[in-house]
Parts: sequence; C-alpha cells; structure tokens
Amino acid sequence: MTRKLSLTVDGKNVSVYLHKGDLPDTVSFNGAVAVDSETLGLSLIRDPLCLVQISDGGPEAHLVQLDRASYDAPNLKRVLTDPAHLKLFHFARFDIAMFMRDLGIVTAPLYCTKIASKLVRTYTDRHGLKDLTKEILGRDISKDQQSSDWGAAELSDAQLAYAASDVLHLHALKEKLDAMLAREGRTEIAQSCFDFLPTRAALDLAGWEETDIFAHS
Repeated sequence: MTRKLSLTVDGKNVSVYLHKGDLPDTVSFNGAVAVDSETLGLSLIRDPLCLVQISDGGPEAHLVQLDRASYDAPNLKRVLTDPAHLKLFHFARFDIAMFMRDLGIVTAPLYCTKIASKLVRTYTDRHGLKDLTKEILGRDISKDQQSSDWGAAELSDAQLAYAASDVLHLHALKEKLDAMLAREGRTEIAQSCFDFLPTRAALDLAGWEETDIFAHS
C-alpha cells in the first residue's frame, strides 16, 4: 500500500511516497541514493528500526514503513545492497548497524557526510546534519520531529516531511564535501573510512560500541 503526499520540505515542493512494508516493484533509482532511517530510540540493543527513507536527488522521496513482525522487504534490501548504487548517509554507522541487525544485510558501497565533515571541517565541532546543511548549503532544516514516535501505526504529515528532509540534501552536501576533501588531500583516507563502516557497525553490534580497539590500553 502506498500513500502519496505533496509537501513543502525546506521550501521545496516534494512528492513524498509512503510505502507500507516494502518498495513497490515499479520504483527505481538513478545513480547514488541518499538514505536515512528512523528508529524507536538510539539503542542498538533495545530499539527497533521503523522507517527507511530514500532519494536519488530528484524531487521525490520514498519512505518505507517497515513491518516489524517480519522485516520482509526484498525490494528495499536489494537497493541497499546493490553495488551499482552508492548509498549516501549522515552518520552511516548507526543506520547500517540497524540494517545489519533487523534487515540482515550489509549495506555498501557507502558515503558518510558526517565523516567527511569531520575530516575537512576541523575548525568546528558542529557536525550535525542541521549545522552542516546550514553552513555549506545555506539551508535551515527543522529537526522538530526527530524525537517523535516513529513506531506509531500512522505517521503524521509533519513526521513524513521531517523524514523526507533528511535525504533531500545529501547529494548536494556530498558535492561540496568532495571538493573540500580534494582540496585538503583527504579523499583517499575518507574512502578508507567509508569502506570500514560495515566492520565498525559489526563491532557495535558485537558489544564494542564504546571501545576503541585501536587504543593502547
């Protein structure tokens, strides 16, 4: 079942499609896809994955409200593991750990705007999506619905607009951050960090979430 909404998200007219259970067979994406997720909380042990958002940079966002009884979403899983689609995230470490745990998949290849930001915006400690989007793109995004109930059977228009907004700017952020990484000679080390993310997520799920295994003690 699919519900379509025409919403104004961060000043842009966007078609938001809410799919129950999985992406329809008719939905396809071009090139890199921006991905985000909403969960009931931030614990990798306690809190379930509820929603996954995807955009290929066009004026549409596709949101999948998952069936938490089965997490049977083969079309969604296919996109998230397709080597032909680079997946863009902000703080990919958490999202892909959730996908690994609940969807049973390893998401790749990856790009994380938070890691890229930390590698080049060393003049600040503000690397949240709101701060990054404001400085680099000059757009002020709302985070009002971030802590709302994503496990609800019916999601509000405000929740859907918020969820869509989190994937609508990642392509533009990547373009700007790529230029900064190249300027500072940090493109290769950024790629190595992105490639390591599935291992970092697996360590989180295995109990090493707060432990730096590379530390001396």
